[in-house]
Amino acid sequence: MTSSRPYLIRALYEWIVDNHLTPHLLVNATLPEVDVPPQYVKEGRIVLNIGPSAIEELLIANQAITFSARFNEGVYELYVPTIAVLAIYASENGRGMFFSEEEEETPPPEKLKRKPNLKVVK
Repeated sequence: MTSSRPYLIRALYEWIVDNHLTPHLLVNATLPEVDVPPQYVKEGRIVLNIGPSAIEELLIANQAITFSARFNEGVYELYVPTIAVLAIYASENGRGMFFSEEEEETPPPEKLKRKPNLKVVK
């Protein structure tokens, strides 16, 4: 099965925004594909405001979250693989969800290995 993480992130983002709160992501910035401003990373983590008024061109896809955000230096294009998202929550009250740092993808079940059980019928 595929990971449920991107589906939960999308649902929680919508829930937080629908309740007029500000969604934030807690991201493990140590993973190799994460592209965020390094000067804002503290202890390998970064918190990103992904509220509609703070960012542009948000795309929460199954493999990654992409958007542009303004930092002191100007506009920055961010790339966050969904596996790097440790939490999505409302900054005002902390409600949301924290995820395991391990990928929850389940391998497909193995096919049964047995000999055919055929009989000759006359």
